[in-house]
Amino acid sequence: MSLNTLQLPRSDIFPLPLVNVTEVCFPVGPQILRQAVRFRSTDSSLILERSINRVQLLGRVGQDPVMRQVEGRNPVTIFSLATNEMWRSGEGETSTTGDISQKTTWHRVSVFKPGLRDVAYQYVKKGSRVLVEGKLDYGEYLDKNQVRRQATTIIADNIVFLSDNVRDRT
Repeated sequence: MSLNTLQLPRSDIFPLPLVNVTEVCFPVGPQILRQAVRFRSTDSSLILERSINRVQLLGRVGQDPVMRQVEGRNPVTIFSLATNEMWRSGEGETSTTGDISQKTTWHRVSVFKPGLRDVAYQYVKKGSRVLVEGKLDYGEYLDKNQVRRQATTIIADNIVFLSDNVRDRT
């Protein structure tokens, strides 16, 4: 069975008809499907498959952004973003009694994109509620004591401003 005629069941539970993947996901034809799934390099033994690295965070800015520039590199705007997870401790998932608990997670956001970098530096402020879209990046750096540290960063490619500051909370 070739890739462009791959048939997948829509559900194991309901007796629904088989669906042609190229018609549902890629109506422009099997050529696009092959490109979306994989492509071959000039080395016939190497197959590179496409993947997704996307992050969306909705939270409040923890500090005013700073702009840094390392010699020979483009500047970057950096700020921290807090996201909260809340849950109620009680019996069962639908419990309406019990204590409410909250966990705050801090994220480091870096903006390299030239126009967005400048807008973020100018308009993102401590306490602002923003939606950040981007990708995860894992890296290492040497701290001031020359100790190797690991860092997780969100590389932003879009920022949606939802409020100006903490006073906008409703």
